[in-house]
Amino acid sequence: MTLFSLIIALLIEQLRPLPAARVVQAPLKMFARFLEDRFNDGDARHGAVAWWVAILSACLVTALIYFLLLSLHPLLGVVFNVLVLYLTMGFRQVSHFFTDIQLALRMGELPRARQLIGEWRGASHDQSGSSEVARLAIEEALLASHRNVFGVVVWFVLLPGPIGAVLYRMAAFFDEAWGQRRDEQQFGDFGDFARKAFGALDWVPVRLTAAAFSIVGDFEDGIHCWRTQANQWKSKASGILLASGGGALGVRLGMPIHESGEVLERPEMGVGDDADAEFMQSTIGLVWRTLVLVFLVLALLGVAGWVGN
Repeated sequence: MTLFSLIIALLIEQLRPLPAARVVQAPLKMFARFLEDRFNDGDARHGAVAWWVAILSACLVTALIYFLLLSLHPLLGVVFNVLVLYLTMGFRQVSHFFTDIQLALRMGELPRARQLIGEWRGASHDQSGSSEVARLAIEEALLASHRNVFGVVVWFVLLPGPIGAVLYRMAAFFDEAWGQRRDEQQFGDFGDFARKAFGALDWVPVRLTAAAFSIVGDFEDGIHCWRTQANQWKSKASGILLASGGGALGVRLGMPIHESGEVLERPEMGVGDDADAEFMQSTIGLVWRTLVLVFLVLALLGVAGWVGN
């Protein structure tokens, strides 16, 4: 049932991409502001309380609906699984940026590519060259494929029904909304717990995704870059994904970039050639091969469980 639900949800998402900004992000942002208004006084402890209120309420409602539907008919449980996965998982939510950037670079439309990567990353990249734009797009794609697909899959498998998927995506949202927020002085330490909680939940999924990138790509370079480069990145989790992904693809990621009129120094991730539109196509192949590997592993686990029974 797990593998079947994943396949159906991904097929639906490929055929009809979810307008996540309107359907998912907007209600979550309202919910986050509601909790901030009632709990945020800059104290990390109150941030932890708000996080638990948000996560537990979402997971409990999901569990109640799932087990109620499952008690009525198993097929209803599968339908609810697919619905929740459709809402929580999907690379197509951001892949339009990647596809449009790749097309712009192939057509030699660098200003258009700069505009798109700026919209995707939320910063200006008007001074970036074509290789830098491609490099940034590959980085965003590797990180997005993990958070929007592979991380969700891991927790969907670990917890019953769609509870794990909701747990992971809610934790990821509050990490972005609270944990990474540093723009307001009055926000204080409110987001510390959200950042630490997601880091703990993502510890295993990040490493499984990195291992999968290496297996379906250049295994030796992927593992080598993971071991020698990941710790240099500001975020250890992102460093693991970028180092293993860059090594698996044979492309150099990281390195200094032009952002909002300044040069931002970053360590080198991966190994090999400079990024370009061809490596962007290779990135798509890497993500799809990783997804196939995940399905094969789940199928084998399912067969093993069936045989064991």
